[in-house]
Amino acid sequence: MATIHSFEPVVGPHANILILGSMPGEASLAAHQYYAHPRNAFWPIISPLLDIGADAPYSEKITALISSPIALWDVFQSCERNGSLDAMIRPDNYIINDFASLFSHHKQIRYVFFNGGTAERYFTRHVLVTSDFKHLQRLRLPSTSPANASLSFDQKRVIWHEKIQAALI
Repeated sequence: MATIHSFEPVVGPHANILILGSMPGEASLAAHQYYAHPRNAFWPIISPLLDIGADAPYSEKITALISSPIALWDVFQSCERNGSLDAMIRPDNYIINDFASLFSHHKQIRYVFFNGGTAERYFTRHVLVTSDFKHLQRLRLPSTSPANASLSFDQKRVIWHEKIQAALI
């Protein structure tokens, strides 16, 4: 089982919302792009909030994020995992990203939205218990992964847009 590493955070000076995934999947790691799997709903859901097309080049998506109030990162800095499923993350060999550093440099972040349950579980277990970040408003959103078939794309989109827009008010 190989050790895999997440990407750097995508965060601009106006970010007050941090969206956290767990760890990029195989397609994302191969492309070195967040949410690169063609069936992942993240970019089709988030793009209208950034005023860009879901099919925009990746560099434009990142530029739009940096200019927006939305930041993007993962809970894990590294882990061992076969495949892309969070359930395959080896539970005894991972490193959590340095959230103390991120939040000290971006004090304006007030909301943490989790893209699925694994990100929420590990953030709660490893970041909240060791740090003074309990003031952050936290919410789990439905995973945009194609493995999450419990909700339709439209249901996911409505929930994501409703929660993000409420945080922007």
